[in-house]
This record gives sequence, C-alpha cells and structure tokens, in this order.
Amino acid sequence: MAASIGCGASNAVPEQSAAATPPEPGQLAESQKTVITILGDSLTAGLGLTVAESYPSRLQAMFAQEGYREVEITNAGESGDTTATALRRVEALIAPNVRIVVVALGGNDALRGLSVKETRQNIEAIVSGLLARNIRVMVAGMESPTNLGEDYQRGFRDAFAQVAAEFRPRITFVPFLLEGVAAIPELNQADGIHPNAQGALVIAQHLYPLLRAMVDQLPVAPAS
Repeated sequence: MAASIGCGASNAVPEQSAAATPPEPGQLAESQKTVITILGDSLTAGLGLTVAESYPSRLQAMFAQEGYREVEITNAGESGDTTATALRRVEALIAPNVRIVVVALGGNDALRGLSVKETRQNIEAIVSGLLARNIRVMVAGMESPTNLGEDYQRGFRDAFAQVAAEFRPRITFVPFLLEGVAAIPELNQADGIHPNAQGALVIAQHLYPLLRAMVDQLPVAPAS
C-alpha cells in the first residue's frame, strides 16, 4: 500500500478515509518513500478483518486523502506477538527508507507469562535500537486483562509510562492503543478483544494526527 507527503494539512482527521485511493505500487521510487512500519500483534494485523479494514490500512488511506503521496504504511502486525518475539524480529523489518516505527505491543505479554519488568525491558530495547538508527518512534501503550489483579494492571500501565518518561522527548507516546474502543461492544468483534471495522477506524483516527505531525517534522531527505 502507499500514500503521501504534503504541506499545510489541516488538523481535522479525515472521516471517510477508506475512500481515498493510494498511488499504485511502483509509482514512487523507493528513495522517495517515507515508510511508517507498525510493529504489533493481532490488533495491528487486523485479525477478523479484511486488509482494508485494519487500522494500518485506514491510516494509509487517511494519508492518501490528505495528499501525503510519499507515505507508505507497512503492517508488521503478527498474531500472537509479544514484546519478546517482536524484539527478535524488529531488525529484519527495518529497510533503509523506514523513517517511523509505531510500537504497538503488550497485549499478549501477560497471556504468555511475561513479567511487567520483562515487558518494559523489551520495549526499551526495541525503542533504543530504533533511535540508534535515527528512526522516529511512537509507542502505543496497552492495558492488561482485568482478571490479573489491580497490582499487575497498575504495574503494566506504569511500564509504558516509564518507557515514555525514559525516552521523553525523543518519542511520541500514546498511553492506550485502544482508547475509545476497548470495552465498547459495538466497536469490537464477538470475542470482545479485537476491534471490528468501525473500532479499527477509531484507532486510526486516534493515531493519525500524531503520526501526521511526526511526518511533518521529519528532516527532508537529500535529493538522490
């Protein structure tokens, strides 16, 4: 998928983003693209949705609608991914034209038995590695399941806040990826965990203004 870069965009989030048509593959040279890679789990992969309904695809369409024709979203969501497994695969995802990475992980950590400390350390390692390569980073936080108790929930939430504090102001922080979607039945699939198409659109609308600002702040790449 592709979308693109433009100046002077308004602050309004496009409402009918899915209607925008990104440029056809091959229209832009690789050196002209600004790639945003979204590293995540099944929430990012779009489990239960069509490709076009996933929130990365919605983001792609929003950029296209506003004329950001150089921006290309790469959906690096993998169902079942934890912060640990993502840490092991992140290096292979970084192509030369990746300028921004969204780290949207954590939902599976508690289910796989990772401690809060491990979750925090893995995210720190991912972020540190990306910043060392001069890649801009957005970290989208996650909440733990309610059945794990208040202490774990608090510690889990604090882990993301601690990462944000450690790397401030070098990263963009979104406290909760599913803000405005979690626990709202009409925005989720029957499992109550994965957003439906409308829920994915809400996520994209939540992230888009921040991502657009990150793109606008990127240094201009030298002409090749």
